[in-house]
Amino acid sequence: MLVVNDMQFAKRAEIVWEKGTDRASFFRGESDKYDWVDIGSSFLPSEIIAAFLWAQIEHLDQIQERRKKLWNLYYEGLDQWASARDVRLPVIPDYATNNAHMFYMTCNSREQRDRVIDTLGENDILAVFHYLSLHKSRFFNGKHDGRVLPNADLYSERLVRLPFYYELEIRDQQKITDIIQSV
Repeated sequence: MLVVNDMQFAKRAEIVWEKGTDRASFFRGESDKYDWVDIGSSFLPSEIIAAFLWAQIEHLDQIQERRKKLWNLYYEGLDQWASARDVRLPVIPDYATNNAHMFYMTCNSREQRDRVIDTLGENDILAVFHYLSLHKSRFFNGKHDGRVLPNADLYSERLVRLPFYYELEIRDQQKITDIIQSV
C-alpha cells in the first residue's frame, strides 16, 4: 500500500498531529467544540528547545563548517589505517554533499568492531554501534517473511559511530584517532 500523498490518511494524520483531537476542524468552524477522537501526541518542541534551535539556525553556516572540518579530520586521520585493515569509511558520492551529521566506520568483522569500541571505552571514550536490524527487532517479530537481509545484518554487526559533536575539541578528536590506530 502506497501511503505518500494518499488523501485517505490526511484527516487522521491531522488528528494525530493535533494530540488526538479534532482541534483543526474546530478552528476551521466545522464544529462548535473539539474533542479527543484518536491517538495522538505533542510533536511541538518546548520553548527552550525552540530557542536553542533558533540560535543554531542563526549560526548554521558556522556550525556546518565546524562539523565538516571535524568530519574531514576523522577521514584524513583514519584513511590509511582503514585501508590497511579493510575498514570502510563513509563515501560521499559525486552527486551528493556532506551534511556531516555523524562519522562512522564499517569494520571487517564484528570482532574488529568490538575491539575498536572496547579499546576506546578503556580510554573513557564512548563509541557505539548504531544499527540493529529492523527485521530482527521485537517490533518486527512475526512480521518479517524470513528472508536473509545480508546488508542490514552487515551494518548491524560492523558499524561503529565515533564521537561527533560541535564542541568536540581537535585534540580530543586526535586522541580518538590515535587510539583507533592502535587497534
